[in-house]
Order: sequence, then structure tokens, then C-alpha cells
Amino acid sequence: MNEEARAQQDEPELLRHQVQQVLRHRVLVGSGLLAGLLAGSWFAFGSAPTYESSSEVLVRAATINPYVVTGISADKQINIGSERQTAAGNAVAARAARRLGRSASAASDLQGHLQVTNPPNTVVLKFSYVAATPKAAAEGANAFAQAYLDYREKQTAGTVAKMVQGYKNQLNPLAKQREDLIDQTNKLQGDTEKSTVLAAQANLLGQITQLTNTISELKALDTTAGYVTVTAEPPKKAEGLGTPLLIALGGVIGLAVGLLGAWLRMIFDPSARSAETVARALRAPVLGALPKSPDGPLLAADDALAEQYRSVGFRLAYDRRFADRRRLLVVEPNGEGTTAAEVAANLTACFAEAGMSALLVEADLRRPGLAGRLPEAPRGRATWAGGRSADGTAWPAGRLVTVDAGESGTFELVPGTRVQHVARTLTSAATTRLIEQANAPGTTVVVLAPPVLSYADALALVDRVDGVVVVCDPRTTARTALERVRELIDGAGGQVLGAVLHPGGRRRDNRRRHTKTVPVPAPAAVPHDETVPLNRLSSGSR
Repeated sequence: MNEEARAQQDEPELLRHQVQQVLRHRVLVGSGLLAGLLAGSWFAFGSAPTYESSSEVLVRAATINPYVVTGISADKQINIGSERQTAAGNAVAARAARRLGRSASAASDLQGHLQVTNPPNTVVLKFSYVAATPKAAAEGANAFAQAYLDYREKQTAGTVAKMVQGYKNQLNPLAKQREDLIDQTNKLQGDTEKSTVLAAQANLLGQITQLTNTISELKALDTTAGYVTVTAEPPKKAEGLGTPLLIALGGVIGLAVGLLGAWLRMIFDPSARSAETVARALRAPVLGALPKSPDGPLLAADDALAEQYRSVGFRLAYDRRFADRRRLLVVEPNGEGTTAAEVAANLTACFAEAGMSALLVEADLRRPGLAGRLPEAPRGRATWAGGRSADGTAWPAGRLVTVDAGESGTFELVPGTRVQHVARTLTSAATTRLIEQANAPGTTVVVLAPPVLSYADALALVDRVDGVVVVCDPRTTARTALERVRELIDGAGGQVLGAVLHPGGRRRDNRRRHTKTVPVPAPAAVPHDETVPLNRLSSGSR
């Protein structure tokens, strides 16, 4: 139950984190918003306005007396669906074109501007016409409504005329036959024959009377197809949402598209991007995030950057895993390692400021140059006792540089040098004895190594230092790279104490501007220098 409650409490935090990750892609969100606003503005100002006007026609069936109820309702006499198809047909469009003064070939174009609808449960046809001007819209709707009525009335009148003619064609032979029977009756003398002819004459008279009545009813039919109940008038405003709404709608849609793009970019982005992602990938806390700073000295001045380094140093000092051994390895996952050198130097200065004997070891033997980038204290050069180490390696035998860290005091630097066999040098007994200086009370050793994923040098030192600090830019470092670093460090027997994040572009060209090859002279080649035993380190002082 506690786990469920904890999960429910973490859901808002997870949602907040996802929203923050999406909003990090400001370029995508801003581009989507700008594109939406431009599209809305184009539709608002670039497209021509359109106007729509409507007229309505009440459709009726032909009848003798429209005021007499025949028992059949009008909607039963009229197939309104067929009437709607007729109203939208070519014949009505041709008549409307003539009423508008257009040629017959323009009928199809006029049909594209017309829409005929039927309100539910009515026998009303609504003619909606769209045009570029209000007047043209009203004229088009009225023209189509009147053209439909004219066409329907002509069709009804034509049908009635054909029916009347058909009945007349039936009536004429009957009338002639009746006249023949009358002549025959006048000539007959017998009563029996005369009664037979009179009966036939009466039968013909009934048929003639019925046909005559039918013809009279057809001629009396009112062939009016319907009435215009609503006359179209010029509209006062154009159709559409209007300029402000179109621009606002474009902005909303563009913002939605931009957020969708940012969300997809976040989902498929291989880089870590955030401190939370770095912490999950390394399974270690984020010790600090360095602010942006312009190019300058490697050691931070007394400003926000220096305070951030002090914060990281204090967190490490109170970490029990580091306090037991006080051996720290500073590395980057990949890259040139310039930011790792900055972090290592400033953390060493923080330990010196805390009153420890701090030693910075530059274990980057492939591209050394840290000594040329740090200020030396007066008479800050000394040599290791014994010159070359016992196993014949050229490093760390050589000089020891005392670095002036300003108000933080001083600390010792063992500068790196180029050697032929890097792996043999880093695993030598002399290197092990050098790092074991941290076993002395109040002593801290910080080791700077090349990027973990570029060379295996850092892994050769992991089992000697135990604690590792990973320096990375979350915007350019992939999550898989951080996970790979953690797996390599765990497999080598070490542990990641935490990560220090930095923004991109920090002193990328410092190595190019400040790095210089520092030769390691033999002890006899350095006059006036004091020979110092390996286990003596200068204490930090103000």
C-alpha cells in the first residue's frame, strides 16, 4: 500500500519532469508557433473573402384547389429528395445562368458555388450560394431559386398538356361513335332494336362524360411549383472565422505541432538532457551543475562558479564512500577531457581550502599539459627523490609542481608526460605508491584520467581510487554512453560517486590555446630545485 501511495505521489513529479523536458526544445516549440501564426496570417490576409447568401423555397404539388384537404399530406405527395437533386441539376443551373446573364457554359461553374439542402421534416429547399461579393451571392441564390420554380412549373405544365391531349385522343372516337349511334337510332323503327342502340349510346355518353370531366380537372390544375418564402439578401460580413480568430487558431495549431515535435524529439533523443536522466543512467546523484562561464583561468575565481565547486567538494567530503579512502578519479565519458581537467583542478583547490594536503595527479599521459595551465607558486618546482622509478617507468618520476590556488591555498600537482607504454606506466608500482599517499591523515588525491570511452587508461586506475566523478554535458552525452561508463567502472571494481554537469562549449579550445608539451627534466638538469621525498606533500594554506 505504501508503494502505491508513493507511486501516486511521484506521478505529478514525473509529469512535471516530462513537461520540463519537452520545453527544453524551445526551438521546435517556437518554430511550430511561428509557422502556425504565419499560416493563420496567410489564410486571413492572403485569401480572398467569400460571402454566402441563402433563399428558401416551399415546394408544393399541383392541385385543383390548394385549400381543400384531400387526405394526403404535401410531404407524401412530394419526394423531397428527388426535388433536391433536381434543384442542383444541370437544367436548373442553365436557367440560372441565363437569369444571371451568363453563358450556358458557365452553368457548371455556378453549380460549384451552390449548395441545396432540405431542413428536416419540411418540404422546403434552401439554396445557399457563395460568391466573391455580397451582391453576387444574393443574386446567385435568388436566381437558382427562381430557376428551380420556373423549371418545375414548366415540367408540370408540359405533363398536364400531354395528359389532356391523351384524353382528347380517347374522346374523339367516342364522340364520333356516339354520333353514328344517334343517326342509326333515327333510322330504326322497331322498339327492340332501338332500345339496344339507345343503351349503347348511353354507355358511350358515360365514357364521354368521364373523359370530359378528367380533361376539365387537368386544365383546372394549379401548376405552380412552389413559393419563395425567404428571399436572399446581400450578407453584411464575409464567411469564415475572421482575421483574429484565424491567426489565433493558426497559433494554437502551430503550438500543438511544435509541442508534438518537441515530445517526439524528447522520446527519440539519445542524449541525457536532464540531471534526472544522468542520475538514473549512472545510478549516482548529480553533485552539481556548473553555470556557463566565459573562457578564463582554469581555476575559478571567487564567484558563482567557485561556489558551485565548493558545494561539490563539500558533498564529496561528507560522502562516506569517499571519506574512507579520499582517492578520487575525475573523468569524462568522451570528448577531449578539457572540462574534466577544470573540475579536477578546482576540486583539488576546494580540498586544499578545507585544510587537507591535496595532490592532483595528471594521469592523462597521451595529451598532457595541465602544468602549463595552472599558476605555479614561487619556488614551486621540486623533483622526486630517486629520479626514475624502480621498475623503469618515466612517470611519475620527475618534477612536482606547487600550484597557487589563490585564497584556497596551494596544492601539489604531479604533471603528466608522454610515455611509450601508457598502460604499463599507469599500472606500475610507482603509480600505486603515488595514489596511496591518500592513506596519510588529512590527505586527498585527485586523479585526472582521459575519457573512459576513448581509452582504457581510466579503468586501469579505478581499482586504486574506488571513487569516480563523471563530468559530462547532458545535452551532448548519450544515455547509453553514461550507462556504458557505469558498467565499465563497476566491472573494474570501482563505484561512481556522482556526476558534475556542465553546459556545452566550456573551454573547448583551451587545450588548443594553452596546452604545451612540458618536458620532464632529469633531477640533475634542474638547478636550485629542492629534492623532495615522494611521501611529502605541502599542506593547504591561506
